[in-house]
Amino acid sequence: MEALIPVINKLQDVFNTVGADIIQLPQIAVVGTQSSGKSSVLESLVGRDLLPRGTGIVTRRPLILQLVHVDPVDAGKNEDVGREAEDWGKFLHTKNQIYTDFNEIRQEIEAETERISGNNKGISDEPIHLKIFSPHVVNLTLVDLPGITKVPVGDQPKDIEVQIRDLILKHISNPNCIILAVTAANTDMATSEALKVAREVDPDGRRTLAVVTKLDLMDAGTDAMDVLMGRVIPVKLGLIGVVNRSQLDINNKKSVTDAIRDEHAFLQKKYPSLANRNGTKYLARTLNRLLMHHIRDCLPELKTRINVLAAQYQSLLGSYGEPVEDQSATLLQLITKFATEYCNTIEGTAKYIETAELCGGARICYIFHETFGRTLECVDPLGGLSTIDILTAIRNATGPRPSLFVPEVSFELLVKKQVKRLEEPSLRCVELVHEEMQRIIQHCSNYSTQELQRFPKLHEAIVEVVTSLLRKRLPVTNEMVHNLVAIELAYINTKHPDFADACGVMNNNIEEQRRNRMRELPTSVSRDKALAGGPQGEPDGAGTWRGMLNKGEGGPGSGPGSPLKGVVNLLDVPVPVARKLSSREQRDCEVIERLIKSYFLIVRKNIQDSVPKAVMHFLVNHVKDSLQSELVGQLYKSGLLNDLLTESEDMAQRRKEAADMLQALQKASQVIAEIRETHMW
Repeated sequence: MEALIPVINKLQDVFNTVGADIIQLPQIAVVGTQSSGKSSVLESLVGRDLLPRGTGIVTRRPLILQLVHVDPVDAGKNEDVGREAEDWGKFLHTKNQIYTDFNEIRQEIEAETERISGNNKGISDEPIHLKIFSPHVVNLTLVDLPGITKVPVGDQPKDIEVQIRDLILKHISNPNCIILAVTAANTDMATSEALKVAREVDPDGRRTLAVVTKLDLMDAGTDAMDVLMGRVIPVKLGLIGVVNRSQLDINNKKSVTDAIRDEHAFLQKKYPSLANRNGTKYLARTLNRLLMHHIRDCLPELKTRINVLAAQYQSLLGSYGEPVEDQSATLLQLITKFATEYCNTIEGTAKYIETAELCGGARICYIFHETFGRTLECVDPLGGLSTIDILTAIRNATGPRPSLFVPEVSFELLVKKQVKRLEEPSLRCVELVHEEMQRIIQHCSNYSTQELQRFPKLHEAIVEVVTSLLRKRLPVTNEMVHNLVAIELAYINTKHPDFADACGVMNNNIEEQRRNRMRELPTSVSRDKALAGGPQGEPDGAGTWRGMLNKGEGGPGSGPGSPLKGVVNLLDVPVPVARKLSSREQRDCEVIERLIKSYFLIVRKNIQDSVPKAVMHFLVNHVKDSLQSELVGQLYKSGLLNDLLTESEDMAQRRKEAADMLQALQKASQVIAEIRETHMW
């Protein structure tokens, strides 16, 4: 199981090559306040002085430190390192450069930190990757994070505390991360900022290990026995005490090896019963064991995650397409594919079916039978016609002669006015279908023909050609729909079979009207005169024109000697807008209304059926049939090939990034598969 940590290091190397952190690998994050001894703990684990030191905030970028145990014999055989060097280091950003002088490693860390974070004590979340090879280390992956601070110093931003806190939480929120919470023994453990931050993401303490530093600096008369026994702050992974080198020791060039020997002596003297469960060496073994077990638990989920991402990047890379070799064939293929997908979207056989809303042919069908159909049904056959309008039309149609029957001319005038109202919703139907066919272009570009995204100029040209074709067909279709309504207006077919019943109703009403008038005549009036009509055949009621004239005979200026006797000045007497209708006027209006309604329903049925057919023939089907030839004729030209098939600026870069990431994921999957074959979990 010891080989699990090198496997994680290998996976880290794989993903470092593509600069990606999409996979959360198992690691140990070191958290603590400034000057809590974090750097000393890390140097003790490495066995060498390699980290920058100073006052204030020193660690300003995350340092991902990979410790790789090498056999001393193998280290001597490494020609790149040299026979005299037992341990060495390599940075990711310096590629294959090898550092055998650890002072140079420290200087490179400082230089790389200032290159990104500047020299004003600011921080950055971009990590520095350092790998240490040594026969004196155990296999570990550690992340040194900036120390927790409260007050900004120098040119630090005012929110430096928040920035550092967010950076720490970003790393320790990783469920595959073990938290190494470092706290100085000469501070109150109950106020430990490191443990407080750790509990925010790990409330149960299942992945938190506490380290108590500076055991030799506690006040006289006190000790850390209760703390080391876990009686103050219980931590499930344990609590380990260590002794750091003092600043005087560092100034005097005291080696880490000597410091570890002195630490062991201090623990044996001060805490003899706990000496074998504390100290730097025990901490290294514990971290190694915890990380191995943690890796073993994480690998199955890690393998699944890698396989899912590999499938996603394979699909993404496929959508970017291969570099163009044969331009003519590629252009013709893309044009044909777009035309096919456009037609398939209308027919409902497209590869990508929209689930959020109606699209293509389904929406066109909805426009025909729901939007257009319901709009026509909502058009009132008698809408906009008042009783006075109908009476006025009847009287205008009779001229100066009073009529015995309802004139047909008035019916035609009125019904044409109503039929004309069907033209606007019909033209609106054409507009809606045209808009939907325009939307299909975008649908095909986004979902069905993703290759077009590689070639923005080709995409723009295709959109322009299809839009132009739709634009040319719109007036033709509108003209046809206009003609459909005009055809209905050109000839009012009162002999239409469905209109026969209405005519029968009208004839029955006329006959009934004639019989009623005969009954109302006095017995002294002959029936011949009644049938022929005349002044006595019309009642002289106040609601008739004759009654109005009779009333005028007794008005002012109509005396026996007046020249205006029997004449009414209509300019002085306003015609009433609303009045009570006579029985005949009411019957005439009812007849006209029934005729208009009956004939309007016939025409509306015809329009409801013929308009969708016209739209399909002149717009939809015509575009479907001519789209391929139109695109080829406009775009398939040798002079346009280079321009149309020019990829977008970032497409080549995205293709390379996707290919590199896919290769890295495949390598990672292969590494995990090799471990599985050795039955290591």
